[in-house]
Amino acid sequence: MCATPTHDTFEQARQLFLEGLKDFEEGRFDAAEQRFLSSLGLLPGRVSTLVNLAATQLKLLRPQDALATAQQVLALEAGNADAWFHKASALGQLNRHQEALLGYEKSLALAPPGAAEPWLRHGQTLQALDQPARALVSYERALAADPGLAQAWSNRGGILREMKRNEEAAEAFRQALAHGADPELHRYYLASVSAQPVPPSAPGHYVETLFDDYAEQFDAHLVGVLGYRAHSTLARHLAALGRGPFRSTLDLGCGTGLCAPFLKPMTDRLVGVDLSSLMLEKAQALGLYDRLVHAEIVDHLQGTDERYDLVTAADVFIYVGDLEPVFAALGRAMETHGLFCFSAECTASEAADFELLPSLRYAQSERYLRALAARHGFDLLQLVHAPIREDQREPIAGMYVYLARR
Repeated sequence: MCATPTHDTFEQARQLFLEGLKDFEEGRFDAAEQRFLSSLGLLPGRVSTLVNLAATQLKLLRPQDALATAQQVLALEAGNADAWFHKASALGQLNRHQEALLGYEKSLALAPPGAAEPWLRHGQTLQALDQPARALVSYERALAADPGLAQAWSNRGGILREMKRNEEAAEAFRQALAHGADPELHRYYLASVSAQPVPPSAPGHYVETLFDDYAEQFDAHLVGVLGYRAHSTLARHLAALGRGPFRSTLDLGCGTGLCAPFLKPMTDRLVGVDLSSLMLEKAQALGLYDRLVHAEIVDHLQGTDERYDLVTAADVFIYVGDLEPVFAALGRAMETHGLFCFSAECTASEAADFELLPSLRYAQSERYLRALAARHGFDLLQLVHAPIREDQREPIAGMYVYLARR
């Protein structure tokens, strides 16, 4: 039989719990966890403390611990909606999405009517399970409960954009902006589906996060599923020019290093630069690069002390529309007579310099690329029209451009 805690013990545990809540609210998650654990040391099995401990462990990205804590709550109180919510969130972090979906559904069944956050997470889980139509319904339920939930508007807009329902997507992105969503990111989204001004490039944090999340399955998905061929096509036409071997090569936006096996045999030194640290880890594992740099490409070109006689960029400019800063920065990083070779997607017409497509990729016109080259002191050696990859089994038209610096 457990002894009843004394008044002093209860008060001490309560004070630790309240301090833990304050730490949590102010983002001090390590401190919050210690407060909750200390409180539980005085009052073991306290449901409210365990629930907040699970929430804290999720913030600390320790889903296995959060799952165990949520299970403790459910062993004491099987109908605790918050515990089911935290359990589902932990399962989601562990990529156990089907189990997470069941957890969110249990949480929704137990929660008071009008709970928005569980519907948001339910929709995100359905997206992870590649069920966008069902996810759209979940986001609508979340927004019915809380019309100011910016993330639900944003996710809804993303699904509608992929469904090619551009006007509805644009309205969703406008609502996300109105309710406090990231302005730079959502103006970029909005420009892809409306006549809003096109930003010069994709937001850096968007590209970095996208490829950090994509790193593990990048090669298999891009090459195996999307039929990506820019790296091999770019290298094949480069080799045919017969201009090597090269002293020092810079692989802009090198990613996981798909170009490296083609470039390494034709150069003495190979340097890669990319915004995604997780992609660079994959590139490092190849053992083909002499140096890898975690940086934005223009920043690297402007800051490097190295001089390159070959610079490549395979499928990089789909995230950069305005190439003026890139060409301007190349002037100080390249040797005279060095080669700059890159791929680009084609605009629908030659009227625009560049455009942002609903796919969230940029395309450039041939007229624009030729003008940029001439303006920045490059001679055009070759321009090849060939597909970049496939989208829904349709080839994406591209250009492979080979320039020599005067």
